[in-house]
Amino acid sequence: MGTEGLNYDDRWYYEREDFKDVTPIPQDDGPFPVVKIDYTEAFVDTFDYFRAILKADERSERAFELTTNSICMNPANYTVWHFRRVLLKSLNKDLNEELEYITSIVRDEPKNYQVWYHRGIIVQWMNDCSHELDFTREMLKIDGKNYHCWQHRQLVLNHFKLWEGEVEFTTVLLDKDVRNNSAWNQRYYAIKNTTGFIKETVECEVGYAVQMIKNTPNNESVFNYLKGILRATGGLTLYPALKDEFERMLYTDEVKGEFDSPYMISFLVDYYEEVLEKNGPNKETLEKVIKHCDDMATDIDIIRKEYWEYMKRTFQSKLPTE
Repeated sequence: MGTEGLNYDDRWYYEREDFKDVTPIPQDDGPFPVVKIDYTEAFVDTFDYFRAILKADERSERAFELTTNSICMNPANYTVWHFRRVLLKSLNKDLNEELEYITSIVRDEPKNYQVWYHRGIIVQWMNDCSHELDFTREMLKIDGKNYHCWQHRQLVLNHFKLWEGEVEFTTVLLDKDVRNNSAWNQRYYAIKNTTGFIKETVECEVGYAVQMIKNTPNNESVFNYLKGILRATGGLTLYPALKDEFERMLYTDEVKGEFDSPYMISFLVDYYEEVLEKNGPNKETLEKVIKHCDDMATDIDIIRKEYWEYMKRTFQSKLPTE
């Protein structure tokens, strides 16, 4: 990790007059460590003194400065971050300064769970989220699938009740990358926390998903989203026109070969399975779903052939006997 802006003090602790009263505590890996890590001398020096300060539960400015250096050495160390939060409260530190500090680290360590977790706690302590949506938007421009950033954004949205407008935000991200599973996931929760899955919203979202499917039929994320909103409403069979549209895409002459999407056929299998569960065995329905399973096993999703053969046998066993 870079140390720019983090106020790193590169003096050796064992040479510092202000730490002369501290007896460093070496790391104890036991007498026979399996794989001894070759730490740098600076790392050993810093963490030997950190362990001593931690053991003494010292609440001081020098202890706080020591956490800063320790974080520079290892920004993923949970214990250091926890003790830093203890010191922030004990020393009544300026949380605005801490937010600036953590911002610089997040930019260097955008996929580090501990830094995002720390930021979330600081924002809640401050009871101020004025920078957070813009900051997460900035970070998601760099990586739209950064799980820790999404997790922090959801924390802020939930804690401060800011879900309004989040669906539109996901639309921007999906226009940029329709395969952004994180954005599809966020869209689902944005709807759940705003309008809910009312008829008008679901109809709009079904239309949106179908259009995305037509553009990129081999996109698993959009099919998962479509199944999710339909099941939240009452099931896949509430929109039989979807089944008809997907069948047309798959098997009519003008589009055959262009929409041989395993995810589309999987959707149809789930659809027919739901029909059978609701209405009981039906020869015509079973023959359709068996054909879909056969297509998957022999042509479209051969890598999962055994699974589709199993599904095919399961449906065949339900065929009415003559």
